[in-house]
Amino acid sequence: MKPTESELNRTFEFTMLTLKGYQQRAIDTLDSFLSKARDQQNVTDAYTEALQDQGLPPLAYRDYGFAYVPYVCFRIPTGGGKTLLASHAIVTAAKSYLDVDFPITLWLVPSNTIRQQTVEALKKSGHPYREKLDFAFNHQVLVLDIDEVTQIRPQDIGQKAIVVVSTLANLRVNDTSGRKVYAYHENFEPHFAKLPANHPHLGRLEKVSEADIQEVGLSAHELGKIKYSFANLLALHRPLLIVDEAHNARTSLTFDTLQRVHPAAIIEFTATPNTSSTNGSNILYHVSAAELKAEEMIKLPIILTEHQNWQDAVRDTVITRNKLAQDALQDETYIRPIALLQAEAKNGEVTVDVLKTYLTDDLHIEANTIAIATGNQRELDGLNLFDPACPIEYIVTIEALKEGWDCSFAYVFCSVKPKKSG
Repeated sequence: MKPTESELNRTFEFTMLTLKGYQQRAIDTLDSFLSKARDQQNVTDAYTEALQDQGLPPLAYRDYGFAYVPYVCFRIPTGGGKTLLASHAIVTAAKSYLDVDFPITLWLVPSNTIRQQTVEALKKSGHPYREKLDFAFNHQVLVLDIDEVTQIRPQDIGQKAIVVVSTLANLRVNDTSGRKVYAYHENFEPHFAKLPANHPHLGRLEKVSEADIQEVGLSAHELGKIKYSFANLLALHRPLLIVDEAHNARTSLTFDTLQRVHPAAIIEFTATPNTSSTNGSNILYHVSAAELKAEEMIKLPIILTEHQNWQDAVRDTVITRNKLAQDALQDETYIRPIALLQAEAKNGEVTVDVLKTYLTDDLHIEANTIAIATGNQRELDGLNLFDPACPIEYIVTIEALKEGWDCSFAYVFCSVKPKKSG
């Protein structure tokens, strides 16, 4: 018998919405926590109850100056689907806490490379990150890179779920002059033109300053008026904040920065949360590596080998990558195995320069297949590692895993840092 259209729709819905067991438990925990925070109007009690519901001991909730704003963290191991969960978290927050049909979300990531990858995935129709948003918001979804925010129209607010992806660095500045997020832009004028004098959020909006007048070329009579900026637009509508790789966002400057956009809620995702007593995250849900293995999220064998010296370790890494590259030729899908090499900091023996020289001069690796990814050398910016035309086979880093990593082609990891006991 041929299935009816409604049966087909239900089948599609079930297929699309199915999460791994630990992912669904994470979302259920978020749903319960946000609902309690909304109903009780007490984030601290809601956090305590959410931990109790999981059979966990109580932990002190820290608000970091955000008062009644829910500010929690999901600890998800690398490969556990943090970005997919973040998409689901938007839907859950809109329903269980924000009480809006179409939320505004500011999605913060640690680097431009991850920003580009996230924007591309969220914009792509049919991508798992986008599917949940399209289904939940009836395909009325507007995804924008931070450089595209002037495209937001007043009629989009409340009629579309808006997701803006940015690096945290775009917001995290002491001097906001010259920053696009905080800059005056005439395209935002329609958003503020008809605000009633008694609007509850008027008091939190930044005003035009002398610096703005000089920078943009405004007339003197604009001084002290509401500043037409993206930051003010966010403050006006109180966005949901998604913070990817949140262990990088635990400083006083970051807290001050996030407060400037007046978020309604903040949800962090990281594999390695800050757990210090001063700036530690409020971990709401923790996924173990064993849960990932049980759900078959880790499919490849993990082989660990120690070497007597760093040269042997690097040589073995090259041999292993080359063998994997040969195996990949037999696969129907395009795979280009990449080796990730962790050098020592500049005060160490095997620095980035030493490691790259050894690769090129001793192991005869072509220089154009090597990229340096450190705080000062960002040779991955603008590169699509999944593009068959991309030549990169080796990436030399210092703390790439700490800063956040998103490349499923990275099959080999080599650290030249000496292992010390005691």
